[in-house]
Amino acid sequence: MIKRNHKTLVFIPAVISLSLVILAGCGPQSFKITPVPSDRTLEESVLIDEGGLLAPKIALIDVEGVIMNRERGGFLSDGEHPVSLLVEKLDKAAKDKSVKALVLRINSPGGSVTASDIMYSEVLRFKEETKGKRPVVAVLSDVAASGGYYIACAADEIVAHPTTVTGSIGVIMQMVNFSGTMSKIGVKADAITSGKMKDAGSPLREMKPEEREVFQSLVNQFYDRFVDVVATGRAKLTAEQVRQIADGRVWSAQQAVELGMIDRIGTLRDAFTSLKDQLGIKKAKVVTYHRPLGWKPNIYAESPAGQPQV
Repeated sequence: MIKRNHKTLVFIPAVISLSLVILAGCGPQSFKITPVPSDRTLEESVLIDEGGLLAPKIALIDVEGVIMNRERGGFLSDGEHPVSLLVEKLDKAAKDKSVKALVLRINSPGGSVTASDIMYSEVLRFKEETKGKRPVVAVLSDVAASGGYYIACAADEIVAHPTTVTGSIGVIMQMVNFSGTMSKIGVKADAITSGKMKDAGSPLREMKPEEREVFQSLVNQFYDRFVDVVATGRAKLTAEQVRQIADGRVWSAQQAVELGMIDRIGTLRDAFTSLKDQLGIKKAKVVTYHRPLGWKPNIYAESPAGQPQV
């Protein structure tokens, strides 16, 4: 038996009202229930069709947001694994013989070392599988820093918008130390480990010199790999020259051109025009790949991933 009193009667309407406010937002809302296809294989959308019978295709593939080697979910939306999604798109483009070139639009502040390296390697694999006959151009958007620039170095050419921020060549391993705060409240950590390095990097105490040496060695190795990637992708730069500019800072598009980090400043449409000239064609179709229901209306449409920041 449920007892009802005036408090209960007041509380329930209040909860309902709050729910309506949360759901309503700032105005009337409507909901559409759409059947989701069981087959989630990537579909192709034509973003630009310049006409012509069996016109060659230029595939546009986005690399956006924080680069990570795990699924990236979203509110009320299916998550995607950035590495897996890129590989899936590259494979689809490689299998389509009518795709004659590839444009990587990069809008990323960077991310994990491994994810960036895998995506870089997969772009190289695409070039190997297509025997170098399909040029790859990286077009840098708002930000193409750190891991974003790492991936761009796999392209045959790098084009940046006039307002692009790029570079940030370097590696960071961020540590924190709460021992000072813990001492003020009378808390002390006491770890039992199987080896002296097992709790290295613990935020509950100060880092020991020998631990710092171990972590610095790892960072140096990852940094050397990054330098090699840039030097390999940028024919005009030697490894020593890369090290001179690879202090972690970011550069404007104009600075990047002068340093040899990118080839030229231009727009996405400039890249398409240049590719057509390179391929010796007058008309082409620009296509992109997406999940079913993920319709793309034009070359500037992309899934929301938040504003990339440096």
